[in-house]
Amino acid sequence: MKQVRLSQQSKDQLSRLKGKTGIKNWNVLCRWALCYSLSEKTLPTDIQIVADSNLEMSWFTFGGDYYELYDALVKAWCIQMGLPTDEETVAKYFRLNLERGISHLCGTGFIKSHDDLVKLALKEN
Repeated sequence: MKQVRLSQQSKDQLSRLKGKTGIKNWNVLCRWALCYSLSEKTLPTDIQIVADSNLEMSWFTFGGDYYELYDALVKAWCIQMGLPTDEETVAKYFRLNLERGISHLCGTGFIKSHDDLVKLALKEN
C-alpha cells in the first residue's frame, strides 16, 4: 500500500467530523476510523470503492510513526476473520475498513467532539 485515496463521500464525512471534533488532520481521523471499524469484528460489505476525491495521502502520512502498527493491525484482523494476508487482500480490507469506519463515525450522531472519540475508544465491547 503506497497511497491512500478516499471516496468523495468519505472526504465529505471527514470534513464534517473535522468540524465536530476540531481535529485538523485527515490522517488522524482516518486512524480513528480504521481502528473503530476493525474493532467491530465483522467483515465490511465487499463493495467497489470509488476513490474519486482529491484527498490522497501516502501510507506513511496515514500511519505516521506507527505505520507498521496499522499494517500489523489490519493483518491481524484478516487472520482473525480467516482471510489471507497477501498484500492485495490486506490492501482491500484496509480500504473497506477505512471507508466503513468513516461512515460509522459520521453516522453515529454520537461524535460531537474529540472527547466523544475518546469515550468510544474506552467503551468495552
